[in-house]
Amino acid sequence: MVEADHALMSTYPRLPVAFTHGEGAWLWDEAGNRYLDALCGLAVTGLGHAHPAVTTAVAEQSQRLLHTSNLYRIPVQEQLGERLCALTGQEKVFFCNSGAEANEAALKIARLYGHQHGIDAPTVVVMEGAFHGRTMATLTATGNPKVQAGFEPLLSGFMRVPYNDAAALRDLRAERTDIVAVLLEPVQGEAGIVVPDPDYLRQVREICDARGWLMMIDEIQSGMGRSGKWLASEHAGVSADVVTLAKALGNGVPIGACLARGEAANVMQAGHHGSTFGGNPLACSAALAVLDTIESENLLDNAAQMGEVIVTRLREKLAGVNGIREIRSLGLLLGIELQLPCPELVQRALDRGLLINVAQGNVIRLLPPLIIDREQAGQIADILAVLVREFLSDAEPAT
Repeated sequence: MVEADHALMSTYPRLPVAFTHGEGAWLWDEAGNRYLDALCGLAVTGLGHAHPAVTTAVAEQSQRLLHTSNLYRIPVQEQLGERLCALTGQEKVFFCNSGAEANEAALKIARLYGHQHGIDAPTVVVMEGAFHGRTMATLTATGNPKVQAGFEPLLSGFMRVPYNDAAALRDLRAERTDIVAVLLEPVQGEAGIVVPDPDYLRQVREICDARGWLMMIDEIQSGMGRSGKWLASEHAGVSADVVTLAKALGNGVPIGACLARGEAANVMQAGHHGSTFGGNPLACSAALAVLDTIESENLLDNAAQMGEVIVTRLREKLAGVNGIREIRSLGLLLGIELQLPCPELVQRALDRGLLINVAQGNVIRLLPPLIIDREQAGQIADILAVLVREFLSDAEPAT
């Protein structure tokens, strides 16, 4: 008999575990083993698993109507659009199905904006270390040669500068006059939870304002409360011209959103863009339940507080341990950078009942659900501290 995974393309090196069900911050595998989920399906299940509000919304909507297409009005989509615009300070929204699609919409807005301003070959500035998706445009915008390898030629119309370096961005004007937008993350997630200097986003905003560029912020991993605010860019007091959301917006139901304000909000007109499934009743009902829950359960404050609990305990338990470069965080975006490659820690953590991820080969990435309590936050830190100590001890040369 052919094993089930033989029918799947080998695009993921999957771990040897399959989950059958979840509740809150916990998952159970086929053998009945329980795991504390500190990864959230890569920052997706911010409300944890089987949250009753989302479950009820999906069940009730599925009994009424799943899909009609955007050829017709979708009232629940209109409600979601109004809520998101009010929460983010944006004016209009385009709904799609994923973060990559949301970023594609943002890039199309930038190019169309450029053409409407008489620029024949518009250029978007992107960052070293960025990750924006795996479609051809978002892959080009991504600053990781490893994921781009084999898919050349990449698209034209992009140029790259160092992240967290406002001076490099400011210096571009002398050599380029075709720039129309800057696309960046407020915290680089796939790069290993890279948190920029406090004034960096404000400086980017000032440069964009001075030069007529759109400031486009990818909040796909950092948004929806994960940082302790609806958008991570709020910590810098910055409002972008274009904001992209996905991941936690539907708590596992696929949905993405590209929001815009000012001139950028009116660039797209009928026929410029579309999505067959984007903003269908099922996805929008799930997303509305997510927004309601984050507000009613005060999860923004909880994310900030529990992130601090994890970081404080990790720093206490790992104080003086050789081999740790830095512990970085913003709310429940947490990264522990080691001096050595540590991908094996993913399996070691799995064996101890904890789900984590390793980014860039040597950064332990934690993305726990916004609903975790103090006890669960402590468990994450305690298990991880033991694992890191063991790993670094094993790696020390014998004397």
